Amino acid sequence: MATPKKNQPEAAGTAGQQQGDEPWSLAQQCGALLGSAAGQISDALQALQSGVDRLQAQGRLDKQEQWALSVPLERIKRLTVVMQQLQRFHAGHIRQSHERLDLAELAEACLQERRKEFALIGVDMRRKLRPVEVLIDPTVTHAFFNALVDWALPLGRRIDVRVDVNDWPPHARLQVRVHGEESPSSRTPELDNIDWALVRQIAASVGGIELQRRVTPEGITAVAMFQRTVQAIDGMSAIDISEDPSSAFKTLQNIYALVVSPSLQIRADVREALREIGVNADSVVDLDQAREVAAHRMPGIVVIDSTLKGPAFEQFRRGLLREAMDMPFVEISSDDTSFDMSGFGEFSMAKVGRGNIRESLGTAVMFELAKTI
Repeated sequence: MATPKKNQPEAAGTAGQQQGDEPWSLAQQCGALLGSAAGQISDALQALQSGVDRLQAQGRLDKQEQWALSVPLERIKRLTVVMQQLQRFHAGHIRQSHERLDLAELAEACLQERRKEFALIGVDMRRKLRPVEVLIDPTVTHAFFNALVDWALPLGRRIDVRVDVNDWPPHARLQVRVHGEESPSSRTPELDNIDWALVRQIAASVGGIELQRRVTPEGITAVAMFQRTVQAIDGMSAIDISEDPSSAFKTLQNIYALVVSPSLQIRADVREALREIGVNADSVVDLDQAREVAAHRMPGIVVIDSTLKGPAFEQFRRGLLREAMDMPFVEISSDDTSFDMSGFGEFSMAKVGRGNIRESLGTAVMFELAKTI
């Protein structure tokens, strides 16, 4: 049997170095390498910034040259911060103090802090935030939300941020959906970048956050479920039908519905049922007309005749969902007595039978709207 080679004297004794015959794994060294690389980049960045400051003080840089240099400097600076955060969370160098925190308030505060940045880079940041409390560390959650936004920013020019409660299990849900001019599937290789690595690492460090990511024709969506939700808010509480019908009526007066059916009778019945609950409506006979109407005024809910369902309707629906990520739909079914609320899936629809419109459509519409208001 061969005798193992002894370590050479000059190779031993240096702190942080592996001995030559010891097993080595990149995965094991990832955290240390991130910290080392971030430190080296930071030092080089400081030297570069000092040089730029000297040139600027000497008047040797005009405004255009200053701007041209400031953009890559800021990008390098942000990359350094992300690497440092990634190393810190990976190493477990965080102290958490779990508190009751309104996730919607935190999201709004973070978005307000960065509103000038969004305007500068031309990003349309939309939000729909429902109050829901979670038990979590505020500082870590702030870092998590900003990491999600940083991941989304390069992927598209419009970003929808939504905070609500998942149907089941009733966990607080944070959704970030990106819309861009390119096909979402063409951006897939860009998704697993260092910002997404930071999002995943923070979620793993905090615990109790379930991450999902999906690419659909509507856009690229990241979803975070917070398992430590303090209180699940009943969707119907947004429009409390049972306790104060007059309050529900006033709320619904601001809602605009689009009715699509080739049947004159169905259009009339649906408009009458909607009028009884205070919802204004326009009606059209086909999807081409519906598309024209929606281009001028986006509806709050769409009531669709089942005879129009098919590939053309799915294309129409996806177009609306790109503009309003939680647009509810109600189908008028050929089965006179049918009545079903929408399920848990994003693309499920409530269903009301043709013979049941006057009796049940109002309830179905109020329920669907309650989940989005």
